[in-house]
Amino acid sequence: MAAEAPTPRHIRLTSHAGGYGALPLRWGAPTAAERGPVVGTTSERSHRNVIGTHSGSYSVYRALAVAAGALSRQHRADLTNTAPTDRIGPYPQWTDAARIVSLDPWGAVVSQAFTAELAAGYDIRPTIAVTKAHVVLPEVIEGLQAGRLKADGQVLTAGGAALVTKAAIEPVWWLPGVAGRFGCAEAALRRVLFEETGGMYPELVTRPDIDVFLPPIGGQTAYIFGNPRDLADPRVELTARVHDECNGSDVFGSDICTCRPYLTHAIEECIRCAQRGGVGLVCYSRKEGRALGEVTKFLVYNARKRQAGGDTADQYFARTECVAGVQDMRFQELMPDVLHWLGVRKIHRLVSMSNMKYDAIVGAGIEIGQRVNIPDALIPEDARVEMSAKMAAGYFSPGPAPDAQALKNTRGRRLEP
Repeated sequence: MAAEAPTPRHIRLTSHAGGYGALPLRWGAPTAAERGPVVGTTSERSHRNVIGTHSGSYSVYRALAVAAGALSRQHRADLTNTAPTDRIGPYPQWTDAARIVSLDPWGAVVSQAFTAELAAGYDIRPTIAVTKAHVVLPEVIEGLQAGRLKADGQVLTAGGAALVTKAAIEPVWWLPGVAGRFGCAEAALRRVLFEETGGMYPELVTRPDIDVFLPPIGGQTAYIFGNPRDLADPRVELTARVHDECNGSDVFGSDICTCRPYLTHAIEECIRCAQRGGVGLVCYSRKEGRALGEVTKFLVYNARKRQAGGDTADQYFARTECVAGVQDMRFQELMPDVLHWLGVRKIHRLVSMSNMKYDAIVGAGIEIGQRVNIPDALIPEDARVEMSAKMAAGYFSPGPAPDAQALKNTRGRRLEP
């Protein structure tokens, strides 16, 4: 093993000039070769052609590993046998700069798409990984036992394991496109990103020649039930849910919201769709607590429960805004990108009541057929406040939205101080 290079005493700060040896990036180019690879995490600083590093927030843990001497700065991943288990794309959406602005469509196939650059010594790392998996959920097993689901050995085993293809996707932001989605100037976006991250990435304001940013945020995972290639065929029935992370409910089963029940209901719908010849899709995004964070979410829970009169639907959004200053920071404008990466043009059954998600998907040019609401029996008693508030605010509902008096009468359990 070669000796570890000593840590240089001189610290190289970001410069205003372009680097030497950095490969060009032409977002939306017609081929991978013309587009160029994303080069972020590398010991050769002159090779970097993006702002930020791979792995989002986990890059801080990588820094700890380097500082502790557990990881070499010179380490390069051996990508032997890491290629995707299923072929996804390329699709026309990949080369439309307006369609995909928050992920690298070529991110799963860097070993195949950029062989010359790898041979030339560039450290090119995947930002997407595609693999096979078995998903085992108690609700699915209960569905088998209750007769709601049937095992077929291909989509669902007799033991209750759903067979899926899953793709982990790291965020890769093309800043001109992200600014366009939000209707702001790119210069303003860069400055605010720089200032609101405590000046973490000076290149945002010193290097306007670099258009791509690897933000320090969580990514997303796509779970595909059935043949992934069928996602791009609008003739094949597609059942889909786009789900934003809720650790308390998704993992620990908290009953204050409908997140886990809606997620598991969507998975059952995806299984049934795949079994009748279609394909199912669940896209899971790390946007905890409406992207406000879990600490803020718990503070809001306390504020809702302890307010005069207890938890009521008419004050649901107001309590959030009092604590966070805003009701929601998920901003679904970037969400359809993963659907474009998968080639989706039509969702026959969208398992979601969210008007924001629906509007973003339709606004991205993807057709939606039926909207599937959560069955009333799956709504936890303590989550009815949230559901009533959301329906009053515009969530899809097969019935009339609650009126003002109904909102005041919808109460949750009070949390005693």
